[in-house]
Amino acid sequence: MRFWPVLVALLMLLPSAAQAQLRLCNRTSYILYAATAQISGASSQTQGWIRLAPGDCQTAIATPLIKQSTLVYARSSLAHSGPQRAWGGNFPACVRDANFTLRQTVIAPYCNAGGSFSVPFAAIDNRGRPDFTMTFDDSPGFRTLIAAQLGGVKRLLKDNGFTVGRIDGGPDKATGKALRDFRARMHFAPGAGNAELFAALEKEAQKKIAPAGYTVCNDGKEELLVAMGESSPQLQASQGWWRIAAGACARTITTPLASDAVWLLAQKLNGTVVAGGGDKFCVTPQEFDIKKRGNCASRGISEAGFAKTQTKGALGYVAHIGAAGLMADQARIPK
Repeated sequence: MRFWPVLVALLMLLPSAAQAQLRLCNRTSYILYAATAQISGASSQTQGWIRLAPGDCQTAIATPLIKQSTLVYARSSLAHSGPQRAWGGNFPACVRDANFTLRQTVIAPYCNAGGSFSVPFAAIDNRGRPDFTMTFDDSPGFRTLIAAQLGGVKRLLKDNGFTVGRIDGGPDKATGKALRDFRARMHFAPGAGNAELFAALEKEAQKKIAPAGYTVCNDGKEELLVAMGESSPQLQASQGWWRIAAGACARTITTPLASDAVWLLAQKLNGTVVAGGGDKFCVTPQEFDIKKRGNCASRGISEAGFAKTQTKGALGYVAHIGAAGLMADQARIPK
């Protein structure tokens, strides 16, 4: 099982808006990606990820909550420098790195879906109410969502290499200058708001930071299906599919890289290849984890051409895929 370092956080339950059954709010300075799990009898359904910018609230579950049946978990965006942070509890449930919906029995001893792994969720004590709002808090915390929003701008500007003041909920001259410089660099339209600002800050920071392992970022405007290939004396395998929303990233290999190359295939939901190449690996239309490379037809499976990415000497690598395919400016962590 793989777990992220857990940042001390408060899970605060507040009255919710009438139209939302479970509403999640982010009162931290980090962009968060949240997942929920609902348990009914011996079965569970887990789904994610919901993106929450600092100061933002989103509806996570649109059906009435059942007492003691709802769990939540959140992790910080890969765009932030330092180790990834997580908000959770003591109840393990299965997730994937990319967007997902997973169903399995509660008593299953391990995660049985391809590419899934367990993380510790927190249980919501909704006291029998069908509607709740839950707020993710930092430590030390912010008093309001607006203060968290400003703290988030500061953190992301710092992640992008700008000099800012202390990461808190108050304005300062250094942050104001950095924000003006970033807006000018990005050529924002006059009416661009906080959503555009946070999206641009996250995207630009992702280009600078390479977490350990292999990460794929979808910089295009359409959802992608991604498969990976590895070919070395120690490992011959192909695996897929990771489903990556537009503007999101997925960590497809979570351990430090030890190979000279990793192969990548990305296609649209209609099958159109966006990133590929001449090196063949075995694939299937459904989720797959195929050991060994070659002789695909004799094994009753298909093959596809993957693009080779050079990872020699790198512990971490971030591949960016745009509308025109694999982009040239990839981020690396040298050994």
